[in-house]
Amino acid sequence: MKSWFTWLVLSFGLATAATAASLPDFTELAEKQSAAVVNIATTQEGRKSMRRGRMPEPEEMFDFFRRFMPPEGERFMPPKRGQGSGFIISGDGYILTNAHVVDDVDEVVVKLNDKREFRAKVIGTDPRTDVALLRINADKLPRVVIGDPGRLKVGEWVLAIGAPFGFENSVTAGIVSAKGRSLPQENYVPFIQTDVAVNPGNSGGPLFNMNGEVVGINSQIISRSGGYMGLSFAIPIDVAMDVAEQLKGGGKVNRGRLGVLIQEVSADLAESFGLKSPQGALVSEVEPGSPADKGGLQPSDIILKFNGRDVQSSIDLPRMVGATKPGTKTTVTVWRKGVSRELDVVVGEMADEKVAQAADERKANRAGLVVSELKKEQLRELKIDAGVLVEDVSGAAARAGIRPGDVVVAVNNHGVSSAADLDRLLNDTKRKTAAVLVKRGEGSLYIPLRLD
Repeated sequence: MKSWFTWLVLSFGLATAATAASLPDFTELAEKQSAAVVNIATTQEGRKSMRRGRMPEPEEMFDFFRRFMPPEGERFMPPKRGQGSGFIISGDGYILTNAHVVDDVDEVVVKLNDKREFRAKVIGTDPRTDVALLRINADKLPRVVIGDPGRLKVGEWVLAIGAPFGFENSVTAGIVSAKGRSLPQENYVPFIQTDVAVNPGNSGGPLFNMNGEVVGINSQIISRSGGYMGLSFAIPIDVAMDVAEQLKGGGKVNRGRLGVLIQEVSADLAESFGLKSPQGALVSEVEPGSPADKGGLQPSDIILKFNGRDVQSSIDLPRMVGATKPGTKTTVTVWRKGVSRELDVVVGEMADEKVAQAADERKANRAGLVVSELKKEQLRELKIDAGVLVEDVSGAAARAGIRPGDVVVAVNNHGVSSAADLDRLLNDTKRKTAAVLVKRGEGSLYIPLRLD
């Protein structure tokens, strides 16, 4: 009995020791790299905005409210404070973080690991990749070592350092869950998916490999609760550094453009077009006068290669084109009518994103949409004849996936040129669903809307 008990204790001890030996030790990595990680605090000053109206006050209270309340039609929005993380990429004060951390703020304060604080200048931001470059007036700063995300392997250990919920220099670890992930409306970033615990405040912080090299910027999570649920996504550092170099050079990012609308090639479509396997990007529309049009691309072409690189999926093409310098002459290999052929295309330049300003404020309609009408110049810039800009979304429209900034062009193939048109088309009580055509960025899509 005694020998059996001794054997059991020894076996448990050996198993525990083996498990401990197989787990990585993060202590040295965390100690060395924390010095180059910073906390970022932002402030958006108070602003006046239009009031939607207020309840009438008793006559005897009129003087009080006249003296102490904002004028009718206005309200004062208190200052907003935010937080995030970042990391130093050069000893002379350049810092990388997320664009959404510093977007539309009036002051950015960077706090170093040694407790020093600096006001930072925003050199530039790139919303398409969610990367921002900051600079502080300091030198001889500790900086991170840049790694190669292309050498990452699924299952490899990685570590994040940041300030979740304001808790400075918090270290969390996990593994690489997948590479090259494509998220909705994030066409220019092949995200690194991890199970590292990332929460609000971690945004903009570094993702390290076990060599102590930065391989990504922690950018976003997928969550039903608003907190960590095991799905974290990081921007590969090579993508971020390319953006940073362009921002440093001129404060903006230049991206290549073809001028095509594309879609995924399914197995059925591949068979229909005579392809052996589903691959490439199917061209559904070619913009007149675009680089693609001038280069001879046609609807129904399947783009198999761009500049010698295989296009495995439709999500690959925007990244390849976007990373190409405007004005570059490239070779595009397409599958057309059962034959592979090569076309020479000179890549154009993608225009800057511009958000149309609201003409006035309106109440939400039946679908939960608050829209404003577009001016002629805005329609011309968007290259559409009519449409209304979505200012705010709630209810059925939010559940369907319509977003602020979308332009509603049509409902059930009926054009929309005003808010009244949209209300009339959606207020048909006999109709329970509607197909809403919206323009989003460079493309258009139909969104099925189930009406309440």
